[in-house]
Amino acid sequence: MLSRKSCATVALAAALAALSLHGAQGQTNPSAEGPAIYVSEFEITDPEGMAPYRAQVDATFAPFGGRYIVRGGHVVSQEGTPNKRIVMIEFPSMAQALAWYDSPAYAALKPIRHKSATSRVYTVQGTPR
Repeated sequence: MLSRKSCATVALAAALAALSLHGAQGQTNPSAEGPAIYVSEFEITDPEGMAPYRAQVDATFAPFGGRYIVRGGHVVSQEGTPNKRIVMIEFPSMAQALAWYDSPAYAALKPIRHKSATSRVYTVQGTPR
């Protein structure tokens, strides 16, 4: 009979093996890649300064297949303190999300956001559909 510690070790090893196998399958099967979600948690510090960003940002991500799935809206925090606003943009793939973020069109807008808001941004890989 295995001790509680041994059982936990076996369970952890099995979970890591499953993750490793999943990662290997994901690398050999690009069609299994799911959508990518760009997330921006921010607080606008200069609403007037942010106006050009708001007016132009949609046009920068549309060519990359991006679409809003969250744009502001009411936030209910179960744990922690949320930022004032949350935006999520879904892209068909991580490659398209990163191509948009690094695009010249969006690069021109980033300084406006940096000057007129405090933010935390990241892109997360979704699950295959």
